Amino acid sequence: MKVIRAQAMGMCFGVKDAIQTVMAMDHPEQVTVYGQLVHNGEVIRRMEAKGFSMAEESGRSTVLPTEKVIITAHGISDKERVALELAGKTLVDTTCPLVRRVHELAKDFQRRGYFLVVVGRKNHVEVRGLVGDLEHYAVVEKPDDVRIYEADRIAIICQTTTSPAHLDVMYQKIARKNFGKEVRFVDTICRPTRERQEAVEELLTQVEALVVVGGKNSNNTRQLAALAERNGLPYFQVEKVEELQREWFKDFETVGLTAGTSTLDETIEEVFQKLVTMEVNHEPTIRK
Repeated sequence: MKVIRAQAMGMCFGVKDAIQTVMAMDHPEQVTVYGQLVHNGEVIRRMEAKGFSMAEESGRSTVLPTEKVIITAHGISDKERVALELAGKTLVDTTCPLVRRVHELAKDFQRRGYFLVVVGRKNHVEVRGLVGDLEHYAVVEKPDDVRIYEADRIAIICQTTTSPAHLDVMYQKIARKNFGKEVRFVDTICRPTRERQEAVEELLTQVEALVVVGGKNSNNTRQLAALAERNGLPYFQVEKVEELQREWFKDFETVGLTAGTSTLDETIEEVFQKLVTMEVNHEPTIRK
């Protein structure tokens, strides 16, 4: 079976920096990670093995077992940051610089009197951190969520791992629903997300199916899989090599491989090697 890798895939610089910072820390048993450092099961397992404590990502509080606390790559609001500091916590901040930029942009729009519309997943930790400092805002996941907003000035931003195609649809719907108002739009999709999406779009023209490696709760990984789905191509999402099943590939001669921005390089390589050495009893189908 032929396996073609996407031209851009795997870990972004923000995730790599966060992991390197944390794994180099002394006395991990004296440190609590404020949620999941990144949405990758293997990384989480390694951190637990080293002795780090993990706070639940949903329903987090300042009641934590250690004084030192790691802020994850997804970021938190200033309000939450102050609450942790008032509780006597020493913070190690691994917030991705691109996420931090969106926070500053949102607060600047708020200072200038705009109503913020955030395109993203309502319960995602990045979005919760982003809106935590906002007073007048709406979070929209899909076109049906869009409303006519009671504001004359509207600013649109998005979760950094939003699909470009989806963001365009959402912008058009918000602008139409609020015709006649001042609508400012800033594309806050991060460059690594965009590059990986573009690489998959190119890859899909060359393969019969797609393997996506990444965490099941990783939004950017989910978006890569969604590209295959929208293009009518079968896809298989796995977190680790052991999840691959030979029977998935009996109908395919050429398969594409991509990975989310929180996926370890070694995990990608393990999946690639398993795919290229996999003995598959092909059952060719006639494709129109």
